[in-house]
Amino acid sequence: MKIVSVDVIKAPTKDSDSGYKWNPVFVKINTDAGISGIGEVGLAYANASQAGFGMVVDFAELIIGMDPMNIEQIWNKLHRTTFWGMGGGTVIFSGMSAIDIALWDIKGKALGVPVYQLLGGKTNSKLRTYASQIQFGWGKQSKNLIQPEEYAQAARDAIADGYNCIKVDPIGYDLEGKWMGWSNYGLLENKQLKIAVERVAAIREAGGPDLDIIIELHSLTDTNTAIQLGRELEKFRCFYYEEPTQPLNSSLFKEINREVKIPLATGERSYSRWGFRPFFEDRSISIIQPDLCNTGGISEGKKICDMAHVYDIGVQIHVCGGPVSTAAALQLEAVIPNFVIHEHHQMALVEDNIQLCNYDYQPKNGYYEIPDRPGIGQELSEYTMKKSPMIVTVK
Repeated sequence: MKIVSVDVIKAPTKDSDSGYKWNPVFVKINTDAGISGIGEVGLAYANASQAGFGMVVDFAELIIGMDPMNIEQIWNKLHRTTFWGMGGGTVIFSGMSAIDIALWDIKGKALGVPVYQLLGGKTNSKLRTYASQIQFGWGKQSKNLIQPEEYAQAARDAIADGYNCIKVDPIGYDLEGKWMGWSNYGLLENKQLKIAVERVAAIREAGGPDLDIIIELHSLTDTNTAIQLGRELEKFRCFYYEEPTQPLNSSLFKEINREVKIPLATGERSYSRWGFRPFFEDRSISIIQPDLCNTGGISEGKKICDMAHVYDIGVQIHVCGGPVSTAAALQLEAVIPNFVIHEHHQMALVEDNIQLCNYDYQPKNGYYEIPDRPGIGQELSEYTMKKSPMIVTVK
C-alpha cells in the first residue's frame, strides 16, 4: 500500500458566540488501496490554525509514495529529516500529529479493527467524562459568564446531563465579561480574588459535596498569583489545578505544588516525550494532559502516557478541537491503565462543530463508551468536504 495524495482541509466554521476563535484543520491521507485516513491539527482554537494548515501542506509532499502502515518510520522521518522537526514546538508537532492520527486510521481500516485493538486492547470499557469550560455556559450556545449564580447554573446544567465533574476557569472573564480583560500577573487585586472565589463557591454549593471541580487557569496566572488563588480555593476540595503557569519551566510547578494543596495538571502546551520529561523527573504534577493533535499524534501520545505510568502520574487527554480529536482520544484512553477522566469541551455540543463529521460521539450520563468502528471510528462529513478550502498534494 502506498500514499498517493494528501488533502489538507480548513473546516467551514465561525468564531463561537462568546468570541472564541474556532477553526479546525483536518488532513485526509489517501492510498492506492482506496483506503483513506483522517487526522486533525490541534490548533482549532486561538490564533494558529493558518500555521497548522501550512505545516501539514509542507509535510505532505514528504510522505507521498510511502507505506502508510509504517507509522513509526514516517513519524521519525518528519521528526529527524525536516531540520525543524527536532526543535519541535506547537506548529511542527501539530502537523506531525494530524498525519500520525490519519495513518493509524488507515491501519485500523486496513485490518478491520478499531485503533485501540492495535494499541493493546481495552483496559477501560467506559470512560468517566467531565463537562469542560463552563465559564462559557453549558449547552449548544456559548456565552460569557460573569456572576457567580451564572456559574452555578452552568454547573446545574452539566449535572442535569449526568456529569459528576466539571471544569471552570474562574478568572478568565473580568467583571465586564471580557476574556483576559484584567492582568492575572504579579498579585491579584482583591476584587479579582473575591470574584474567583465566589464563582467557585457558587459551583460547589450548586453541585454539593460529591461534585468534582477542576480549576482551569489557562496559564493566565504566574507562580505568585497561582499560589495566592490556590490557597483560597483549597477549601473547596478541588479535583486538580490546571495550567497554573506556563509550562516551559517545570521548577515553577514544583514551587506551586509545594505551596498549594491541590494536585497540579498541565500538558496541552507540552509536546512530545521530551517536553514532558522534566515534569516526570521532578514529579511536580499529578495529571498530564497531552493533546494527541499537537503532541505528536497517537504514536507519541501512547509513549508519553506509558512514561507517565512509570512515575504514578495520571492521564487526562486534552480534547479541545473537532470531532476527530475526540475520536482519537477515545481510542487511546480505552487502552491506558493510568487513565483518569475524559475532557468533553463545551464546543463539542455546538452544531457548527458536530456537523464537521459523520458521527456525533457524546457521553451518556457522564460516561463515554468506546466506538468499535474500524480505525479511529470517525469520518469527515460531505458538508465538510464540499464547503472547506482545501489543498491537495500529489506526487
